[in-house]
Amino acid sequence: MKVAVLCRSDSRGGAAVVSRRLTEALRSEGVDATLLVLEKSTDLPYVVEARYPLRARFAFAAGLLRVLLANGLRRRNLFKVDAGEFGLPLWRHPVVRNADVVILNWVNQGMLSLKGVRRIAAMGKRVIWTMHDMWPMTGICHHAMGCRRFEQECGCCPLLGSSRPGDLSHKVWRRKKRLYDASPIQFVAVSSWLAAEGRLSSLLGAGQVEVVPNAIREVGRGEGAERKPYNNKEFTILFAAATLDNWIKGLDTFREAVAELVRRHPEVGARCRVLLIGGVKRPAVLEGFALPMEYLGVVSGERELAAVYSRADVIVNTSSFENLPGTLVEGQLYGAVPVAFDRGGQRDIITHGETGWLADWSDSPAERAAAIADGIARAVAALDADAGGVREKMRNSVESRFSYSSVSKRYIQLSRLS
Repeated sequence: MKVAVLCRSDSRGGAAVVSRRLTEALRSEGVDATLLVLEKSTDLPYVVEARYPLRARFAFAAGLLRVLLANGLRRRNLFKVDAGEFGLPLWRHPVVRNADVVILNWVNQGMLSLKGVRRIAAMGKRVIWTMHDMWPMTGICHHAMGCRRFEQECGCCPLLGSSRPGDLSHKVWRRKKRLYDASPIQFVAVSSWLAAEGRLSSLLGAGQVEVVPNAIREVGRGEGAERKPYNNKEFTILFAAATLDNWIKGLDTFREAVAELVRRHPEVGARCRVLLIGGVKRPAVLEGFALPMEYLGVVSGERELAAVYSRADVIVNTSSFENLPGTLVEGQLYGAVPVAFDRGGQRDIITHGETGWLADWSDSPAERAAAIADGIARAVAALDADAGGVREKMRNSVESRFSYSSVSKRYIQLSRLS
Protein backbone atom coordinates (compact mmCIF):
# COMPACT_ATOMS: atom_id res chain seq x y z
CA MET A 1 0.00 0.00 0.00
CA LYS A 2 1.35 3.40 -1.03
CA VAL A 3 0.40 6.39 1.12
CA ALA A 4 0.93 10.07 0.33
CA VAL A 5 0.85 12.40 3.35
CA LEU A 6 0.33 16.05 2.35
CA CYS A 7 1.41 18.98 4.53
CA ARG A 8 2.73 22.43 3.67
CA SER A 9 6.02 21.90 5.53
CA ASP A 10 8.01 19.10 7.12
CA SER A 11 9.26 21.16 10.07
CA ARG A 12 7.56 24.56 10.43
CA GLY A 13 4.62 24.39 12.81
CA GLY A 14 3.03 21.69 14.90
CA ALA A 15 1.12 20.11 12.01
CA ALA A 16 4.37 19.77 10.05
CA VAL A 17 6.12 17.93 12.87
CA VAL A 18 3.26 15.51 13.50
CA SER A 19 2.82 14.90 9.75
CA ARG A 20 6.46 13.89 9.54
CA ARG A 21 6.02 11.64 12.56
CA LEU A 22 2.91 10.06 11.03
CA THR A 23 4.89 9.28 7.89
CA GLU A 24 7.64 7.73 10.01
CA ALA A 25 5.09 5.75 12.02
CA LEU A 26 3.47 4.32 8.90
CA ARG A 27 6.86 3.40 7.47
CA SER A 28 7.76 1.64 10.71
CA GLU A 29 4.79 -0.65 10.06
CA GLY A 30 5.99 -1.48 6.54
CA VAL A 31 3.80 1.02 4.69
CA ASP A 32 5.35 2.80 1.67
CA ALA A 33 4.57 6.30 2.95
CA THR A 34 5.88 9.59 1.53
CA LEU A 35 5.44 13.10 2.91
CA LEU A 36 4.78 15.64 0.13
CA VAL A 37 5.49 19.25 1.14
CA LEU A 38 5.97 22.70 -0.32
CA GLU A 39 8.75 23.64 2.11
CA LYS A 40 11.35 20.97 2.86
CA SER A 41 13.87 21.66 5.63
CA THR A 42 15.00 18.15 6.52
CA ASP A 43 17.18 15.79 4.50
CA LEU A 44 14.86 12.81 5.03
CA PRO A 45 14.58 10.68 1.88
CA TYR A 46 10.86 10.03 2.35
CA VAL A 47 10.06 13.75 2.34
CA VAL A 48 9.51 15.06 -1.19
CA GLU A 49 9.27 18.72 -2.08
CA ALA A 50 6.61 19.64 -4.65
CA ARG A 51 8.53 21.97 -6.92
CA TYR A 52 6.04 24.58 -8.09
CA PRO A 53 7.82 27.75 -6.85
CA LEU A 54 6.07 30.34 -9.05
CA ARG A 55 2.64 28.75 -8.75
CA ALA A 56 3.05 28.39 -5.00
CA ARG A 57 3.88 32.08 -4.57
CA PHE A 58 0.95 33.07 -6.77
CA ALA A 59 -1.49 30.80 -4.93
CA PHE A 60 -0.34 32.08 -1.54
CA ALA A 61 -0.60 35.76 -2.59
CA ALA A 62 -3.91 35.28 -4.38
CA GLY A 63 -5.39 33.60 -1.31
CA LEU A 64 -4.40 36.52 0.92
CA LEU A 65 -5.76 39.02 -1.58
CA ARG A 66 -9.07 37.16 -1.72
CA VAL A 67 -9.46 37.50 2.05
CA LEU A 68 -8.35 41.15 2.05
CA LEU A 69 -11.00 42.01 -0.54
CA ALA A 70 -13.62 40.30 1.61
CA ASN A 71 -12.67 41.92 4.93
CA GLY A 72 -12.24 45.52 3.80
CA LEU A 73 -8.43 45.33 3.44
CA ARG A 74 -7.93 44.71 7.16
CA ARG A 75 -4.82 42.69 8.04
CA ARG A 76 -5.69 41.94 11.65
CA ASN A 77 -7.20 38.46 11.15
CA LEU A 78 -5.65 37.77 7.78
CA PHE A 79 -3.97 34.48 8.72
CA LYS A 80 -6.84 33.23 10.87
CA VAL A 81 -8.92 32.42 7.78
CA ASP A 82 -8.45 30.76 4.39
CA ALA A 83 -10.86 30.54 1.46
CA GLY A 84 -9.26 27.46 -0.11
CA GLU A 85 -9.67 28.88 -3.61
CA PHE A 86 -6.10 28.69 -4.84
CA GLY A 87 -3.66 25.81 -4.82
CA LEU A 88 -1.26 23.64 -6.75
CA PRO A 89 -2.09 20.79 -9.19
CA LEU A 90 -0.88 18.15 -6.77
CA TRP A 91 -3.15 15.53 -8.33
CA ARG A 92 -0.58 15.50 -11.16
CA HIS A 93 2.39 14.94 -8.86
CA PRO A 94 3.85 11.39 -9.04
CA VAL A 95 3.66 10.98 -5.26
CA VAL A 96 -0.10 11.53 -5.38
CA ARG A 97 -0.70 9.76 -8.69
CA ASN A 98 1.00 6.58 -7.48
CA ALA A 99 -0.64 6.56 -4.04
CA ASP A 100 -3.47 4.31 -2.98
CA VAL A 101 -4.25 6.54 0.01
CA VAL A 102 -3.87 10.31 0.35
CA ILE A 103 -3.79 11.76 3.86
CA LEU A 104 -4.39 15.51 3.93
CA ASN A 105 -2.91 17.35 6.87
CA TRP A 106 -2.37 21.14 6.89
CA VAL A 107 -2.74 22.11 3.20
CA ASN A 108 -3.78 25.77 3.45
CA GLN A 109 -2.07 28.98 2.31
CA GLY A 110 -2.00 28.02 -1.33
CA MET A 111 -0.94 24.37 -1.14
CA LEU A 112 -4.20 22.67 -2.12
CA SER A 113 -7.53 24.21 -3.07
CA LEU A 114 -10.93 22.68 -2.48
CA LYS A 115 -11.05 21.94 -6.21
CA GLY A 116 -7.74 20.15 -5.80
CA VAL A 117 -9.18 17.95 -3.05
CA ARG A 118 -12.07 17.11 -5.37
CA ARG A 119 -9.67 16.19 -8.18
CA ILE A 120 -7.71 13.86 -5.91
CA ALA A 121 -10.87 12.18 -4.63
CA ALA A 122 -12.12 11.78 -8.22
CA MET A 123 -9.01 9.70 -9.02
CA GLY A 124 -10.42 6.92 -6.88
CA LYS A 125 -7.95 7.44 -4.05
CA ARG A 126 -8.86 6.73 -0.47
CA VAL A 127 -8.80 10.25 1.03
CA ILE A 128 -8.29 10.79 4.76
CA TRP A 129 -8.37 14.36 6.06
CA THR A 130 -6.59 14.78 9.38
CA MET A 131 -7.94 17.86 11.12
CA HIS A 132 -5.34 19.82 13.08
CA ASP A 133 -7.72 22.75 13.49
CA MET A 134 -11.35 23.58 12.70
CA TRP A 135 -10.91 24.69 9.08
CA PRO A 136 -12.42 21.57 7.44
CA MET A 137 -15.62 22.02 9.50
CA THR A 138 -16.07 25.81 9.16
CA GLY A 139 -16.45 28.18 6.26
CA ILE A 140 -13.04 29.84 6.39
CA CYS A 141 -11.69 30.03 9.95
CA HIS A 142 -8.99 27.86 11.50
CA HIS A 143 -10.61 28.28 14.90
CA ALA A 144 -14.12 29.55 15.53
CA MET A 145 -13.00 31.37 18.71
CA GLY A 146 -16.41 31.13 20.32
CA CYS A 147 -18.46 31.70 17.16
CA ARG A 148 -21.03 28.94 16.58
CA ARG A 149 -22.13 29.89 13.07
CA PHE A 150 -20.40 26.78 11.72
CA GLU A 151 -23.28 24.81 13.25
CA GLN A 152 -25.50 26.40 10.58
CA GLU A 153 -24.04 27.64 7.30
CA CYS A 154 -21.55 30.32 8.40
CA GLY A 155 -22.01 33.89 7.15
CA CYS A 156 -21.79 37.17 9.08
CA CYS A 157 -18.22 36.11 9.86
CA PRO A 158 -16.76 38.01 12.85
CA LEU A 159 -13.21 37.45 11.58
CA LEU A 160 -14.15 39.28 8.39
CA GLY A 161 -15.97 42.00 10.33
CA SER A 162 -18.98 41.02 8.23
CA SER A 163 -22.70 41.44 8.84
CA ARG A 164 -23.70 39.82 5.54
CA PRO A 165 -25.21 36.31 5.64
CA GLY A 166 -23.87 35.66 2.15
CA ASP A 167 -20.28 36.73 2.77
CA LEU A 168 -17.11 34.84 1.83
CA SER A 169 -17.43 32.45 4.78
CA HIS A 170 -20.88 31.34 3.58
CA LYS A 171 -19.73 30.99 -0.02
CA VAL A 172 -16.82 28.76 1.01
CA TRP A 173 -19.13 26.80 3.31
CA ARG A 174 -21.27 26.03 0.27
CA ARG A 175 -18.22 24.92 -1.73
CA LYS A 176 -17.17 22.58 1.06
CA LYS A 177 -20.70 21.23 1.32
CA ARG A 178 -20.73 20.36 -2.39
CA LEU A 179 -17.26 18.81 -2.11
CA TYR A 180 -18.12 16.66 0.91
CA ASP A 181 -21.43 15.53 -0.59
CA ALA A 182 -19.70 14.41 -3.79
CA SER A 183 -16.44 12.99 -2.39
CA PRO A 184 -16.07 10.12 0.11
CA ILE A 185 -13.62 11.67 2.57
CA GLN A 186 -12.78 10.12 5.94
CA PHE A 187 -12.27 12.87 8.51
CA VAL A 188 -9.93 12.27 11.43
CA ALA A 189 -9.77 14.54 14.48
CA VAL A 190 -6.63 14.43 16.58
CA SER A 191 -8.61 14.99 19.79
CA SER A 192 -12.01 14.07 21.19
CA TRP A 193 -12.79 17.75 21.65
CA LEU A 194 -12.19 18.51 17.96
CA ALA A 195 -14.26 15.48 16.93
CA ALA A 196 -17.15 16.67 19.09
CA GLU A 197 -16.98 20.09 17.44
CA GLY A 198 -16.94 18.43 14.03
CA ARG A 199 -20.04 16.41 14.79
CA LEU A 200 -21.84 19.61 15.73
CA SER A 201 -20.88 21.30 12.48
CA SER A 202 -23.30 21.48 9.59
CA LEU A 203 -20.58 20.20 7.24
CA LEU A 204 -19.43 17.09 9.08
CA GLY A 205 -22.30 16.36 11.45
CA ALA A 206 -23.91 13.72 9.27
CA GLY A 207 -20.59 12.05 8.48
CA GLN A 208 -18.26 9.96 10.55
CA VAL A 209 -15.38 11.62 12.38
CA GLU A 210 -12.79 9.27 13.83
CA VAL A 211 -10.42 10.22 16.64
CA VAL A 212 -6.75 9.33 16.14
CA PRO A 213 -4.17 11.31 18.13
CA ASN A 214 -0.84 12.56 16.89
CA ALA A 215 2.10 10.18 17.18
CA ILE A 216 4.98 10.96 19.53
CA ARG A 217 8.47 9.53 19.08
CA GLU A 218 10.69 9.09 22.10
CA VAL A 219 14.29 10.19 21.77
CA GLY A 220 16.33 7.39 23.27
CA ARG A 221 18.80 7.52 26.11
CA GLY A 222 22.15 8.86 25.07
CA GLU A 223 20.44 11.20 22.59
CA GLY A 224 19.90 14.04 25.05
CA ALA A 225 16.91 12.62 26.90
CA GLU A 226 18.45 11.32 30.09
CA ARG A 227 16.05 12.04 32.92
CA LYS A 228 17.59 14.09 35.71
CA PRO A 229 17.53 12.46 39.16
CA TYR A 230 14.54 13.40 41.29
CA ASN A 231 15.36 16.26 43.67
CA ASN A 232 12.68 17.31 46.13
CA LYS A 233 14.54 20.51 46.95
CA GLU A 234 14.34 22.10 43.50
CA PHE A 235 11.54 21.96 40.90
CA THR A 236 11.60 23.33 37.37
CA ILE A 237 8.35 24.57 35.85
CA LEU A 238 8.46 24.58 32.05
CA PHE A 239 6.34 26.80 29.79
CA ALA A 240 6.78 26.16 26.07
CA ALA A 241 5.21 27.64 22.94
CA ALA A 242 6.23 28.39 19.38
CA THR A 243 5.56 32.08 20.15
CA LEU A 244 5.41 32.80 23.84
CA ASP A 245 3.58 36.12 23.51
CA ASN A 246 0.85 34.78 21.24
CA TRP A 247 -2.18 35.80 23.30
CA ILE A 248 -3.77 32.37 22.86
CA LYS A 249 -0.94 30.76 24.85
CA GLY A 250 -1.75 32.74 28.00
CA LEU A 251 1.73 33.78 29.12
CA ASP A 252 0.20 36.57 31.21
CA THR A 253 -1.91 33.96 33.01
CA PHE A 254 1.16 31.83 33.61
CA ARG A 255 3.13 34.78 34.99
CA GLU A 256 0.30 35.61 37.39
CA ALA A 257 -0.03 31.91 38.31
CA VAL A 258 3.64 31.90 39.32
CA ALA A 259 2.98 34.92 41.54
CA GLU A 260 -0.08 33.16 43.00
CA LEU A 261 2.01 30.04 43.66
CA VAL A 262 4.39 32.13 45.75
CA ARG A 263 1.51 33.76 47.63
CA ARG A 264 -0.77 30.74 48.10
CA HIS A 265 1.85 27.98 48.44
CA PRO A 266 5.04 29.68 49.67
CA GLU A 267 6.61 26.38 50.74
CA VAL A 268 6.27 25.10 47.16
CA GLY A 269 7.25 28.37 45.55
CA ALA A 270 10.47 28.43 47.54
CA ARG A 271 11.58 25.25 45.74
CA CYS A 272 10.59 26.25 42.19
CA ARG A 273 12.13 28.01 39.23
CA VAL A 274 10.74 28.80 35.77
CA LEU A 275 12.08 27.67 32.40
CA LEU A 276 10.73 29.26 29.18
CA ILE A 277 11.27 28.15 25.57
CA GLY A 278 9.87 29.71 22.41
CA GLY A 279 10.09 32.83 20.31
CA VAL A 280 9.05 36.28 21.48
CA LYS A 281 8.01 39.37 19.55
CA ARG A 282 8.06 41.64 22.61
CA PRO A 283 10.98 40.90 24.96
CA ALA A 284 9.24 42.76 27.79
CA VAL A 285 6.90 39.77 28.26
CA LEU A 286 9.84 37.88 29.78
CA GLU A 287 9.99 40.26 32.72
CA GLY A 288 8.16 40.30 36.03
CA PHE A 289 8.28 36.65 37.13
CA ALA A 290 8.04 36.10 40.87
CA LEU A 291 10.46 33.14 40.68
CA PRO A 292 13.93 32.79 39.17
CA MET A 293 13.49 32.45 35.41
CA GLU A 294 15.67 31.08 32.61
CA TYR A 295 14.80 31.78 28.98
CA LEU A 296 16.30 29.45 26.37
CA GLY A 297 14.80 31.06 23.28
CA VAL A 298 13.68 28.94 20.34
CA VAL A 299 14.65 25.30 20.76
CA SER A 300 14.39 23.15 17.65
CA GLY A 301 15.28 19.57 16.95
CA GLU A 302 13.85 16.55 18.73
CA ARG A 303 17.03 15.81 20.69
CA GLU A 304 17.33 19.39 21.90
CA LEU A 305 13.67 19.52 22.91
CA ALA A 306 13.92 16.17 24.68
CA ALA A 307 16.84 17.51 26.69
CA VAL A 308 14.73 20.49 27.78
CA TYR A 309 11.73 18.33 28.72
CA SER A 310 14.05 16.11 30.73
CA ARG A 311 15.04 19.10 32.87
CA ALA A 312 11.42 19.87 33.83
CA ASP A 313 9.38 18.54 36.74
CA VAL A 314 6.14 20.30 35.81
CA ILE A 315 4.99 21.57 32.40
CA VAL A 316 2.23 24.19 32.26
CA ASN A 317 -0.17 25.05 29.45
CA THR A 318 -2.44 28.08 29.96
CA SER A 319 -3.84 28.37 26.43
CA SER A 320 -7.30 29.80 25.89
CA PHE A 321 -7.99 26.85 23.61
CA GLU A 322 -5.93 23.95 22.31
CA ASN A 323 -6.59 21.04 20.01
CA LEU A 324 -4.03 18.50 21.24
CA PRO A 325 -1.00 20.27 22.77
CA GLY A 326 1.97 18.06 21.96
CA THR A 327 4.15 19.81 24.54
CA LEU A 328 2.10 18.19 27.30
CA VAL A 329 2.46 14.72 25.77
CA GLU A 330 6.21 15.15 25.32
CA GLY A 331 6.50 16.54 28.83
CA GLN A 332 4.80 13.43 30.23
CA LEU A 333 7.08 11.15 28.23
CA TYR A 334 10.17 12.68 29.82
CA GLY A 335 8.78 12.92 33.35
CA ALA A 336 7.23 16.41 33.60
CA VAL A 337 3.77 16.49 35.17
CA PRO A 338 1.35 18.55 33.00
CA VAL A 339 -0.92 21.24 34.43
CA ALA A 340 -3.44 22.76 32.02
CA PHE A 341 -6.95 24.08 31.65
CA ASP A 342 -9.65 21.57 30.81
CA ARG A 343 -10.43 23.46 27.64
CA GLY A 344 -9.92 21.48 24.44
CA GLY A 345 -7.97 18.29 23.83
CA GLN A 346 -6.10 18.33 27.14
CA ARG A 347 -8.46 15.68 28.54
CA ASP A 348 -7.19 13.24 25.89
CA ILE A 349 -3.71 13.65 27.38
CA ILE A 350 -4.25 14.09 31.11
CA THR A 351 -6.08 11.73 33.44
CA HIS A 352 -6.92 14.23 36.14
CA GLY A 353 -5.09 13.55 39.39
CA GLU A 354 -3.15 10.61 37.97
CA THR A 355 -1.10 11.75 34.97
CA GLY A 356 -1.46 15.49 35.50
CA TRP A 357 -3.82 18.18 36.66
CA LEU A 358 -6.76 19.74 34.79
CA ALA A 359 -7.65 23.19 36.10
CA ASP A 360 -11.13 24.65 35.73
CA TRP A 361 -11.42 27.49 33.24
CA SER A 362 -12.84 30.79 34.45
CA ASP A 363 -13.66 34.06 32.72
CA SER A 364 -11.87 35.76 35.61
CA PRO A 365 -8.10 36.16 35.00
CA ALA A 366 -7.45 36.05 38.75
CA GLU A 367 -9.37 32.79 39.16
CA ARG A 368 -7.58 31.26 36.17
CA ALA A 369 -4.20 32.11 37.67
CA ALA A 370 -5.19 30.71 41.07
CA ALA A 371 -6.41 27.45 39.50
CA ILE A 372 -3.10 26.94 37.69
CA ALA A 373 -1.12 27.79 40.83
CA ASP A 374 -3.08 25.20 42.80
CA GLY A 375 -2.48 22.68 40.02
CA ILE A 376 1.27 23.26 40.15
CA ALA A 377 1.24 22.79 43.92
CA ARG A 378 -0.67 19.51 43.56
CA ALA A 379 1.73 18.31 40.86
CA VAL A 380 4.69 18.99 43.17
CA ALA A 381 2.91 17.21 46.02
CA ALA A 382 2.31 14.17 43.80
CA LEU A 383 5.99 14.04 42.87
CA ASP A 384 6.97 14.40 46.52
CA ALA A 385 4.71 11.50 47.44
CA ASP A 386 5.67 9.08 44.65
CA ALA A 387 7.75 10.52 41.81
CA GLY A 388 8.57 7.12 40.35
CA GLY A 389 4.95 6.02 40.32
CA VAL A 390 3.69 9.23 38.73
CA ARG A 391 6.32 9.10 36.01
CA GLU A 392 5.59 5.45 35.28
CA LYS A 393 1.87 6.19 34.89
CA MET A 394 2.61 9.07 32.53
CA ARG A 395 4.97 7.00 30.39
CA ASN A 396 2.47 4.12 30.17
CA SER A 397 -0.26 6.57 29.19
CA VAL A 398 1.82 8.08 26.39
CA GLU A 399 2.89 4.70 25.06
CA SER A 400 -0.67 3.35 24.98
CA ARG A 401 -2.22 6.44 23.34
CA PHE A 402 0.44 8.20 21.28
CA SER A 403 3.09 5.65 20.28
CA TYR A 404 4.05 5.20 16.63
CA SER A 405 2.64 1.68 16.70
CA SER A 406 -0.81 2.53 18.09
CA VAL A 407 -1.32 5.56 15.84
CA SER A 408 -0.06 3.96 12.63
CA LYS A 409 -2.27 0.89 13.11
CA ARG A 410 -5.34 3.12 13.37
CA TYR A 411 -4.46 4.86 10.10
CA ILE A 412 -3.78 1.54 8.39
CA GLN A 413 -7.20 0.34 9.52
CA LEU A 414 -8.88 3.48 8.17
CA SER A 415 -6.93 3.22 4.91
CA ARG A 416 -8.28 -0.25 4.23
CA LEU A 417 -11.92 0.60 4.81
CA SER A 418 -13.93 0.77 1.62
